[in-house]
Amino acid sequence: MAANPADARPVFKRPTVQELGFDPEVLRARYLAEREKRLRPDGNAQYREVTGDLERFIDDPYIETEIHRDPIVEEMEVLIVGGGFGGMLAAARLQESGVTNFRIVERGGDFGGTWYWNRYPGAQCDIESYIYLPLLEETGYMPKEKYSFAPEIFAHAQRIGRHFNLYERACFQTQIETSTWDEATARWQVRTDRGDHFKARFVIMCSGPLNRPKLPAIPGIESFQGHTFHTSRWDYDYTGGDSTGNLHKLGDKRVAIIGTGATGIQCVPAVGRYAKQLYVFQRTPSAIDERGNKPTDPEWAKSLTSGWQARRNHNFASILSGIPQEEDLVADRWTDLFKALGELLAIPTDSGLSAEDLALMAEIADFRKMNGIRDRVEKLVQNPAAAEALKPWYKQWCKRPTFNDDFLPTFNRPNVTLVDTGGAGVERVTAHGIVVNGVEYPVDCLIFATGFEVGTAYTRRAEFEVYGRDGQSLSAYWANGMRTYHGFLSHGFPNCFHMGLTQTGLAPNLTYMLNWQAIHISYIVSQVLGCGAQTVETTPEAEMEWVRTVRQPGMMSSYLKGCTPGYYNAEGKADRGEGFFEGHFPGGPVQFYDMLGAWREQGDMDGLAVK
Repeated sequence: MAANPADARPVFKRPTVQELGFDPEVLRARYLAEREKRLRPDGNAQYREVTGDLERFIDDPYIETEIHRDPIVEEMEVLIVGGGFGGMLAAARLQESGVTNFRIVERGGDFGGTWYWNRYPGAQCDIESYIYLPLLEETGYMPKEKYSFAPEIFAHAQRIGRHFNLYERACFQTQIETSTWDEATARWQVRTDRGDHFKARFVIMCSGPLNRPKLPAIPGIESFQGHTFHTSRWDYDYTGGDSTGNLHKLGDKRVAIIGTGATGIQCVPAVGRYAKQLYVFQRTPSAIDERGNKPTDPEWAKSLTSGWQARRNHNFASILSGIPQEEDLVADRWTDLFKALGELLAIPTDSGLSAEDLALMAEIADFRKMNGIRDRVEKLVQNPAAAEALKPWYKQWCKRPTFNDDFLPTFNRPNVTLVDTGGAGVERVTAHGIVVNGVEYPVDCLIFATGFEVGTAYTRRAEFEVYGRDGQSLSAYWANGMRTYHGFLSHGFPNCFHMGLTQTGLAPNLTYMLNWQAIHISYIVSQVLGCGAQTVETTPEAEMEWVRTVRQPGMMSSYLKGCTPGYYNAEGKADRGEGFFEGHFPGGPVQFYDMLGAWREQGDMDGLAVK
């Protein structure tokens, strides 16, 4: 019988080098070579814990008036750990659920979390402010620009605090020392460095993933005799000016900045404008796309209807999860590649294209995007050697994408020098300078733009230990990886909830995640209180099944294996469960929070033991 032409499947014709304008094999080889240059056996151990003589790097320079108060002994329904957007969302959603007996404990001097600490010049959100700043409709605020700068974000955190009457419930400049479960009273006994003793039925951990500064383990850091600080504790007394610029005191200073990640990208232009000499030390260049910031259109703002922020957030998260949308409401550089990938993923499974062909198409789309990023460097940087060093040779999602229109042109200034370390990092620090490849660069001021701890132990980042039933520490219970149900509760730690990057649905917009997490936790708390129960915790079986679920390889797993080292892949050691993208729900954030919504509608608290 002759074959029916209608049954013939289309044949995928692989594009030639001439058709593409580049050779994928050459790019793959270059990416691999750049990765190999940067691999280190010590992984996350290449960063030093900020302890001992280095604790000065975490002192709070922003406190205008130190709070003096007597120790508090108090019992409450809920204790919230952390006053960033996570803790504030938890407080807001608890109030909506009718739970008002809570207290917030925050180490900083005000609300804001990351945006309390990050006040360096040029600090700005890289997610659109209309979806990143939470509770806009509730507080009646509209951001001034598409991408807000730090002062506006910090002010919005304070606005939320006032709107929800959180200041009267907050203990600032206070660090928790221990949190211990007391089985007899079914309460968490929480003690602080101020002698406070809080007895809480529930504890919500909102200490956040970006709060504890990290330093590279470069020999000689302690020996430097010039001025030094971390970007999250910017010293305006030394530099002059404020977060908007005017760093006039640097006019006679030679300054070094170590780090060219998201923070370095934002603060280098300001320092370059004012310093006598700026040396920027780079191990791996960032991929820097256009920012294209613009003021908020007042007519557009007037046209918005109730629920607009939730709809916009869902649209953005859906596009970045590969879920096709009729319209791209945010329409920025974040969504560019994901829309292209979404079109690839939408190709029917019976189209005749193999998984290998689809993977190649996705890789080609990635190559094209990164070629454009590298072309942009050549167009904006006049010095050929500096331009070549600033080109990122890796796939787009190997590192967090950055967006800035001022960083690259800064290297056209005669007083700014890029010191590329060829992937090896700084060799050592001396009393008066920085050494790379045997050359010492004398400087008066050393600024660490080296980010925050991400891959370290959860309790180390929270800066206190949690002791559950029978004295079991959370550090020991999670010694071989997190163990939770839906990312919120662990067996043996009743009434202790976690928020953030804890086996949940990871999304680029962290406030989208935190909002839905806060809604879910407040639902569980209100249900437990409503039925007069004492405790809630996950069953061992539900926890085990969830851990098995989140440890499945996700769509990013194979992608990250070939990436240059960074916190996304645990410094090149993927598959150990320590990378930023590892240990989360493999289906994506929209699917995860939809699943939680269905779980709440089901109403039977499946997987939890309520006693």
